[in-house]
Amino acid sequence: MKTRPGSPGEGSDPPARTTGLPAPAERGATVIPDRVVARIAAQAARAAQSRRAAVPPDRGNPEAPSASAAVRIGSVRLHLTMDLPYPSDIPRVCERIQQDVAEKVAQLTGLRVGEVLLTVRRLMTAADTSRGRVR
Repeated sequence: MKTRPGSPGEGSDPPARTTGLPAPAERGATVIPDRVVARIAAQAARAAQSRRAAVPPDRGNPEAPSASAAVRIGSVRLHLTMDLPYPSDIPRVCERIQQDVAEKVAQLTGLRVGEVLLTVRRLMTAADTSRGRVR
């Protein structure tokens, strides 16, 4: 197939810069809503919970982690609520989960994570995680 000079299939010259467009930094900003960041944080918390606290993510018990986010001028504050197993080193597990979630949210959103507050909703014993629902 032959192409005409100047047609897109030629590819020998770089594409011409369109005049009239402002520089990328002047075009605007991408705004990520709080609820979207919160959903990303909840997914990251679920993954961190299964990895750091040995809680399977597919169990009906425990409840899935929940998250809320407050985005302000390029940074975000997160609040996570989740169940953790007992006995375990709760402060160490919480710290690692906070770090994992902060890294993942920063990686996926480009926001600086200023704070990750973690509330432990419930401590579960091994019996709590292994038994099913009673009917």
